[in-house]
Parts: sequence; C-alpha cells; structure tokens
Amino acid sequence: MEESTFLRIAQRYKNRLFAIAFHYCKNRADADDIVQTVLFKWYKSNKPLENDDHIRNWLIHVTINECKRLLLSPWHKRTAPLEEYAALTFSQPEESDLFMAVMALPPKYRIVVHLYYYEEYATKEIAKLLEISETAVQTRLLRARKKLKLSLQEAWDDE
Repeated sequence: MEESTFLRIAQRYKNRLFAIAFHYCKNRADADDIVQTVLFKWYKSNKPLENDDHIRNWLIHVTINECKRLLLSPWHKRTAPLEEYAALTFSQPEESDLFMAVMALPPKYRIVVHLYYYEEYATKEIAKLLEISETAVQTRLLRARKKLKLSLQEAWDDE
C-alpha cells in the first residue's frame, strides 16, 4: 500500500474509529490503542478494497472486534475505568446531558446508538457489523431510546 493512500484514509477515518472505540471502552488510552491497532491491521492487510464505503465498513467492523477483544481480556477485567468523559466540555448543556446519558447506557446499547445516529448506518448494516440480527439491533435501539428518554427526563425535571 502506498504511504499517501494510507495517510489519506487514516486522516479521514481516525476520528470515527476513535469515537466508536471510546463508546466501547470509555477510556481515551484504550480507544487510541484500538485505533492504532486497526489502522496497522489495515496497512498490513494488502486487501483490495473497492471503494470508500467498503474501507469504512471494514475499518468499523475491525474496530468493533478489537473493542470486544479488549473488553473480554482478563487484564481489562481487573482494571477500573477512569471515566475520562466527565472532563469533556460542550458548547450547550443539552449536548452534555445527552452525551452523559448515552455513556451511561450499557455498551450493547451505546454502540448501536452511535452507529445509527452518528455514523448514519441503517439497522441492516449495523446488524452486519455487529454480527447480530436486524431485529436485535431494532430492539436495542428501542430500549436505548426508552432509557435515554427516562434518564434525560429525570435530568431535566431536576433543573
């Protein structure tokens, strides 16, 4: 692979991959490591990828798998998360409330919310990426929306 092609793709997708990894790990260092690992795997793969959508799908699929691998590792189970997202700043209080509510969701709900609303994948595409049924994706989205509605309603009622 040419270095210029790799750099172009890495620049284009690194933030998306980081966001997905951060939603899984809730940790900047782990998310950075995962993005680095995914980009390295892509660089070494020498796979001919047809177009940007195919590259994007491949990178996101590998990112999700690397996140799952990290979360299942014995080392990760013995550490405590640093909850770095609490220090993030937002331009509007509503954005902060929404982000915190999404981050409070269980990982299986967080990732489908991210892929659906931020990456704009269809439920069918999410099912393929996560290797679950389309019905499971729809159910997770429905449950995530209910949990978000409840938690955001409570936050706004407190104000």
